[in-house]
This record gives sequence, C-alpha cells and structure tokens, in this order.
Amino acid sequence: MAATLKPYLNAVRTTLEAAMCLENFYSQRVERHNKPEVEIRSSKEVLFTPLEICRNEKEKVLIEGSINSLRMSIAIKQADDIEKILCHKFMRFMMMRAENFFILRRKPIEGYDISFLITNYHTEQMYKHKLVDFVMEFMTEIDKEISEMKLCLNGRGRISAVEFLKNFN
Repeated sequence: MAATLKPYLNAVRTTLEAAMCLENFYSQRVERHNKPEVEIRSSKEVLFTPLEICRNEKEKVLIEGSINSLRMSIAIKQADDIEKILCHKFMRFMMMRAENFFILRRKPIEGYDISFLITNYHTEQMYKHKLVDFVMEFMTEIDKEISEMKLCLNGRGRISAVEFLKNFN
C-alpha cells in the first residue's frame, strides 16, 4: 500500500465507523414512515455535518450522516482520458447492478463517481464492521481494477496496431 494511501484510508475508516451509529427513526412529518433522512433532508436537526476527506484534488470522499442513514460518495482518481472513460464505464456497470450491492446507490452525488447509502436496516441486518470492510476493500481495489483495465486496453491496442500496420509492408 502506498505511503500516502494508508493515512487516507485510515481517516476514512475511522470516520465511517464513527458515523455508522444509526438507529431507527420515524419521519417527523408522516406518521409511521421511515425514510433515509440524509436523502430527503426534511429536518435539519437530524442531519449531521457533512465531512469531506481529500487525498488530493481528484481523489476524495464525502460522508454525509443523519440519525438513520449514511451516504458516502467517492471520487476516484482519473489521471487521463482513458482512465475517465474506464472509470465511467465501470461505475455505470456497477450501478446498473445496484440491487445486488444492497448499499450502492443507482446515481452518484454530483461531482463524485459512486455513492453508497447505508440505512439503519442495513446495520441491523449486517455487521457494521463488515460493511466498513466492504467499503474500504472497494476503495483499495477500484484503483487496481482501473489500472489493470488500462494495461489490458493498451496491450490490445498495441496488438491491433501491429496487425493493422503489417498490411502496409
């Protein structure tokens, strides 16, 4: 793990663990409704202060909490146009399968690449530390996945170019 990545991930992990204290909270406007307050933003008193953790300008995490839900948005490092395209396609692929990832949102927050929504029902049904481990594993592996896809794409492009240019000899 890179020397600058470890403190960044540790800060995200501790913040996420602290914000994961969620409890059942019914709506103050509609009787017997329990909606994620971080999404509907109906009552200011149940929202926590959003926290942004940045590694650099392009790589950051926004953690927004409320009494019954937590929204975590991740901006992934994209150095060039190829990485932007690969990241966009990969995130689109995952968001189309959001029902298989119970905490994944179908649409990210503006300015971020992917968002997770964790409610009190998720923390009641699943282990909190396992949810945190999943998100942290996702953050560490996503850079590796995009780098591997970029290497494969460059290799395939090189082979295609060689085969194409053989026709001109």
